[in-house]
Amino acid sequence: MAPILIMDIDWDKIAEFFTYEIIPSGENGGFHFDTWMLLLAVLAILITTLILRGIRKVVTRKMDAPNRLKFESVFKFFNYIVYIIVIITVLNSSGVQLTGLLTASAALFVGLGFALQDLFKDIIAGITILTDRSVLVNDVIEMNGKIGRVFEVKLRSTRIVTRDDKILIIPNHLFMSESVYNYTQNHPKTREFVQVGVAYGSDTELVEKILVKCATEQKGILKSPEPFVMFNDFGDSSLNFGIYFFIRDPFTDPRIKSALRFAIDKAFRENEIRIPFPQRDLHIISRSFPDIESDKTSDD
Repeated sequence: MAPILIMDIDWDKIAEFFTYEIIPSGENGGFHFDTWMLLLAVLAILITTLILRGIRKVVTRKMDAPNRLKFESVFKFFNYIVYIIVIITVLNSSGVQLTGLLTASAALFVGLGFALQDLFKDIIAGITILTDRSVLVNDVIEMNGKIGRVFEVKLRSTRIVTRDDKILIIPNHLFMSESVYNYTQNHPKTREFVQVGVAYGSDTELVEKILVKCATEQKGILKSPEPFVMFNDFGDSSLNFGIYFFIRDPFTDPRIKSALRFAIDKAFRENEIRIPFPQRDLHIISRSFPDIESDKTSDD
């Protein structure tokens, strides 16, 4: 039978490893950080991560995609707070004196606070947006003349895709200070219009019928509510009309309006309704000058 080798364990070296001071304490016995504290903090973070993932899966398993994205954005911010609390609790329960560290780092925290104030404003605004549901995923919004569809709302920024397929990243604090038009806040339908001018003397009733017919037959325009026409004004060179209609997706608004304008132009040509150019009437008045006429007579 082969002899069994029993390895002697050097417990002193193991104890020395666990008690090794990664950050030695100062002369005043302030903050210090040992190896076993580091291992304990890492273990606590791993356990906390598993618990938070389980909570997220349980809460979001029955949510639709927009609500799940909104919850995960807020939950990420909640994770950071939980991690900080866990680390402070573990270190404090391990005998770490955090008072010296916090006192020495007060000036650093103040400097970071000034440097990251915009970041904090974005995070607070992001939480506000997600909780009051002012902007949601798939909403069509307009800000500073830019129109786009929201596809992601995060704590720091909101991302929208514009009509020319470009990504616009908006810092969340701008939603608190700028005016934002949300086209789909109350419902996805929006009322749009196309303006057109016809020459004076045109049959206005025929114009109304043509405009309504073109809008009714145009793909993308809703049949209910029905399109309607308004005689907006007597212009300088034309009678100004507007055809008003409802569409389901305001993001495709320019294409629908363009197609409608093509149809209106074709229908006007077929019915001999003229869209006038800007016109100005110039009146020339001929006047005689008596002094000049009398001079000519005396010279003769």
